[in-house]
Amino acid sequence: MHTATKTPIHSGFLLDAARELGSNPQRVRRLRSRLLTVLVACCTGLGAWIVYLAISMPTGYRSKAWSAAWVGFDILLLLSLTGTIVAAMLRRQIVVVLAVFTATLLLCDAWFDIVLDWGTSDVWGSLASAAFAEVPLALFLLHRARKLVRVAIRRRWHELGLPGEPPALYRIPLFYSIEPTVPDTAVPDMAGPEVALSE
Repeated sequence: MHTATKTPIHSGFLLDAARELGSNPQRVRRLRSRLLTVLVACCTGLGAWIVYLAISMPTGYRSKAWSAAWVGFDILLLLSLTGTIVAAMLRRQIVVVLAVFTATLLLCDAWFDIVLDWGTSDVWGSLASAAFAEVPLALFLLHRARKLVRVAIRRRWHELGLPGEPPALYRIPLFYSIEPTVPDTAVPDMAGPEVALSE
């Protein structure tokens, strides 16, 4: 018996989604290709930059804008956390994006606090802050964001009459739906006219 987790995913699903949404599939293909090219170039450049920094950066550095950098970062974190709370209270979809953004800032905050305090007596405070505040809160926000996405997908999955439970997030195409007729013994093709999740 087939299960939802074994649903085949075809490479043309993005173009099918473009047709369904009334976009030019060839234009979508070009834009996707350009985006992937830019991202690959960025990854390559970042890798080279990391190697350069590892070789060339001094072990010590003085900054005149030290307080401005950290205060600015904490203001951004405060705004992001506040936005997450407001979006959650209003039950808006954007809470998923804000939760992931806030979690990322929290993890960055923990990382820089620990690394910059390493070798000093302040490192213990940074470790405690990371272990009992920043990292747990970040993981909680990431977990809740994933949970909200899964709940939305599961609701749409059952609205479409798909069998079983939806597959893991990394296996679900960006857009998908089912064909008009689906045999009882087959799992629906997630690569058909792909707008079901986005409706």
